[in-house]
Amino acid sequence: MFKPYIYLLFCVVAACRTAPVKQEQEILALREINELVTVEYIVNKIIKASDDETWYKIGDRKILMTCEATLKAGIDFSAIGGEHIQVHNKEVTLILPHATLFSVNIKPEDLKVAYEEIGPFRTRFTTQERDLLAAQAQKQIQDSADSLGVLRTAEANASLFASNFLRNLGYEKVIIQFGNTPVKLN
Repeated sequence: MFKPYIYLLFCVVAACRTAPVKQEQEILALREINELVTVEYIVNKIIKASDDETWYKIGDRKILMTCEATLKAGIDFSAIGGEHIQVHNKEVTLILPHATLFSVNIKPEDLKVAYEEIGPFRTRFTTQERDLLAAQAQKQIQDSADSLGVLRTAEANASLFASNFLRNLGYEKVIIQFGNTPVKLN
């Protein structure tokens, strides 16, 4: 006589417990994106070098080069775990990792010599020396990414992307935060 009621109660409890898990799994589908590039910047840099301060070499040797670098930044969605999600009815809070700079790329054809002055007793800059100067420029560009606002823009775009994704899942209130701290459950 009680068996149908027990079965019905079991089904209701199981359905209530799987709904949050299903919601969390839908949100965790973002992890499959892995690294999402949300911003791409093109930066121009002037590189200048001179080694005329060596006392045993006669004459100057100077070079001025320009380069164009492509910076790509975004969010690594694979770092999201269940502890970064809090769902309450139609409200969701999601903590995303901070934006990172994925790449700084200077193509060889975008590296150009604008000016070169070589004294009569000096040799030209070698390909290896030019490559070292380009590597220095790449490091300087990479170090200046934060001051250029690349990471802030990447986070703003990722927040917009994640908000739209979650609204499409049916959430009415979406809160996106950045950091490594898990969400506190109420």
